[in-house]
Amino acid sequence: MTVVKRVPDVVFKTRVRDESVEGPNPFRWQDRTTEDIFGGKRVVLFSLPGAFTPTCSSSHLPRYEELYDEIKAQGVDDIICISVNDAFVMFQWGKQQGAQRVFLLPDGNGEFTRKMGMLVDKSNLGFGMRSWRYSMVVNDGEIEKVFIEPDFGDNCPTDPFEVSDADTMLAYLKGAEVAQPAGVA
Repeated sequence: MTVVKRVPDVVFKTRVRDESVEGPNPFRWQDRTTEDIFGGKRVVLFSLPGAFTPTCSSSHLPRYEELYDEIKAQGVDDIICISVNDAFVMFQWGKQQGAQRVFLLPDGNGEFTRKMGMLVDKSNLGFGMRSWRYSMVVNDGEIEKVFIEPDFGDNCPTDPFEVSDADTMLAYLKGAEVAQPAGVA
């Protein structure tokens, strides 16, 4: 596994609300680039295997929502959750979760995840290619700190959730020394 020093240049296919669009689904496609999302900002991004999955829905996203103000108070401009899911799935998951503050970023083709070196095969679960669970602080496109869950690899029989959580991120942002599991960068 190679961890990059700068977020990769990609174009994300997002949906945005647009009242000029008639009908029951007033949304339109909007491309957002890596520069749009990370340029000139300090961003906390966390990645998870999939919307609607157990740990992602019960712990990962809800805790970042809960600690949103505390994380932002540490000099963070945006908090983003990314997953190899399309914009429609991310929107419906966000609605179901009541997520109103964390921005849910779809990586539908897995391009960002692949270029980050975090794309893994989860065919053992019927998921296909998905993101490994991690979190990071990105400062104007440069990766300041990354927390990668242990046991990285294809078809991992477990779903580790030890270091990409909101509490670990908040502790790091507050200046606490945070230990990574053995063998992780």
